[in-house]
Amino acid sequence: MKITALKTFLVPPRWLFLKIETDEGISGWGEPVLEGHAGTLAAKIGEWEDFLIGRDPLLIEDTWQMIYRHGCYRGGPVLMSALSGVDMALWDIKGRHHGAPIHALLGGPVRDRVRSYRWIGGDRPENLIEGAEAIRAQGFNACKMNICGEMQIIDRHAKVDAVVRQFSDLRSAVGKDLDLAFDFHGRVHAPMAKILLRELEPLNPLFVEDAVVSTQLDALADLSRSTAIPLCIGERLHSRYDFKPVLEKRAAGIINPDVAHVGGISEMVRIGHWAEAYDVALAPHCPLGPIALAASLQVDAVCHNAVLQEQSIGIHYNETCDLNDYVMPDGGFECTDGYLKIPSGPGLGIEINEDFVTEQARSGHRWRAPVWRHEDGSIAEW
Repeated sequence: MKITALKTFLVPPRWLFLKIETDEGISGWGEPVLEGHAGTLAAKIGEWEDFLIGRDPLLIEDTWQMIYRHGCYRGGPVLMSALSGVDMALWDIKGRHHGAPIHALLGGPVRDRVRSYRWIGGDRPENLIEGAEAIRAQGFNACKMNICGEMQIIDRHAKVDAVVRQFSDLRSAVGKDLDLAFDFHGRVHAPMAKILLRELEPLNPLFVEDAVVSTQLDALADLSRSTAIPLCIGERLHSRYDFKPVLEKRAAGIINPDVAHVGGISEMVRIGHWAEAYDVALAPHCPLGPIALAASLQVDAVCHNAVLQEQSIGIHYNETCDLNDYVMPDGGFECTDGYLKIPSGPGLGIEINEDFVTEQARSGHRWRAPVWRHEDGSIAEW
C-alpha cells in the first residue's frame, strides 16, 4: 500500500482537517491544526507531499521519526502540529486496514469510557451559574472556565477580590456535586498566581490549568509545592522533550498535552505512559474538532492514568459549526452521564461526513485570537 494524496480542508469554526489517501482505497483522517494558524499548517502539509507520497502508510513510527528529524529543525508548535495530523491519519489508515480500533493495535483498552467535562463562560468568564446549571442538566458533573480577563504582573487586590467573589458565588450556587476546573490560561503571572491560588483553594477546584505560562516551569514547580490544588500544564508543550522538565521538577500533578499539537497519537501515548511513572495524571487538552477528539479517546483507552477528557461540544468558539456537524449521524460520539464512550469502530472509530467537510471548506475561515491590552495600553496575555 502506498500514499497517493494528502488533502487539506480549512473548515469553520477554526479547524484544519487532513485526508490521506492510498492506492488501495483506504483513507485516514487527521487534524493538523494550530488555532489561529490553520493556513500555515496547510502549507506545511503541502511541503511534505514531496516525500510522503509513495510511502507505505503502515510504517507509522518510521514516518514519524523521518518527519521529526528531517531537515535539521524540529519541535515547536507548527512542525509538531502538522506532524500530529499526519500521525492521526496514518493510525486511522492502519486501523481500517486491520479492521480494528487504534487502541486494539496499542495493546487493547484499559477502559471503555472516560469522564469528560464541558466548557462554560467565554474568553472572559460570563454567565457562569447559568452555564453550570445547563451542563449539569445535560448529565455532566464537571466543567471548566477561564478565571479572568487581563491581569498585570502585579495587579490590584480589588481585581483578585472580584475573581474570588465571582467563583465563590458559582460554588455556592452549584454546591459540591459539580467539579469546577479553573483555567488561568497563562494570563496570570507568578506573583498574582500565588495570591489567586491561595484565595481559590477553599473552593476546592478540580485543578488549575496553566497557572503560569509553560515557559515558567520553575515558578510552576514552586506554586505546586505551595498549594493543595492540583496544577495542570501541557497544551503549549509540543513533545516528550518539553514534558521532561515538567515531570523531573514535579511541576504539575496533571498534564494535558494536546494530540493535535504534541506529535499525534504516537507521541501522546509515550508521554502518557511516561507520566504514569511519576504518578502524574493525564487529562488530554482538546478544544478542537472531531478528529482530534477521536484521537484523544484512543489515547485515553490505553493510558491507565487518563482521568479526564476535554471536548469542545458547545464551546464558545463553535458558534457556526460544532463537532457533530462533521461526523455521520451513526458515526460520532456517545456521551452518557458525563462519560464519553471509547469508540470501538476501525481506526479512529468515527465516520467523517466528507460531503459536509467539502462544502464547509468552500467558505473556510480566518479565525484569529483576539488582541488584548491592559489599561495602560500594553499588550496582555490572551
